[in-house]
Amino acid sequence: MTRLKPKRRPSPQSSREHPAPPPQQRPINPLLLPGQLMRSLTLLSLGGAFTLALILGFGILRAGEGFVSEVQDLFNAPQPEPEIDVRSVVVQQIKAASELSTAVFSMEAVVPSKRDRTLGNLTVGSTTLLYIAYGEVRAGVDLSQLQPSDVTVTATPSGEQLTIQLPPAQILDQKIDISRSQVYDYDRGFLGLGPDSAVELQSLASQAALDRIVTAACQQGILDQAGDRAKLVVQQLMATAGQSASVEMQPAIGCGAAGSMDSTAGGE
Repeated sequence: MTRLKPKRRPSPQSSREHPAPPPQQRPINPLLLPGQLMRSLTLLSLGGAFTLALILGFGILRAGEGFVSEVQDLFNAPQPEPEIDVRSVVVQQIKAASELSTAVFSMEAVVPSKRDRTLGNLTVGSTTLLYIAYGEVRAGVDLSQLQPSDVTVTATPSGEQLTIQLPPAQILDQKIDISRSQVYDYDRGFLGLGPDSAVELQSLASQAALDRIVTAACQQGILDQAGDRAKLVVQQLMATAGQSASVEMQPAIGCGAAGSMDSTAGGE
């Protein structure tokens, strides 16, 4: 029979010479850090809200109805009044009148016209035409050109004072009324040797007559009259709207001879 040998126990001295290894630490997962941070922030927020609620509750208990009234006044404070651009309103009111015709000048002009027939350097016949033209010139202010920049608002002790700079007065229309004009005389000369140029001579006479009428209207101060009447009309318009306004005029556009017949002559 085999005899078992007893196991030898390590002596205390040998265990001191060879100490046991320390327990291993688990590594920290970096993915868990944001969650821990969010939990910390949530706890801090809840704590701050709780503290604020305690402060408010304590303030309500201390102040009673006065504190509640102050809070209500804070939320029920009157809001600023809506602002209105007075300049734009004034412009729209005046533009509603669109083109403001303020002065009309009418006149009759007698204009002769002539055309010769030549043979070399020798005139063998002449045709003359005498035209009586009735013309009309209309001047005024085109209010559709008014812009908000043309309106100035000045604060005064009695309220707001408006200064309106109207567009310049100008010739709005000029024409020969064909229905009221006529050829007074048409003569082709001795033996009718003059050229048959009735249409051409009438057109030339009509243009010359319109030039004379426009020049006469300018000399009579039609643009000044138009500007003065436009100022009066706008002042009355503002007074009707309950607004005090000072109306001024921009310098008038030059007044001269008529333009081409295509755009100025015609009948009614």
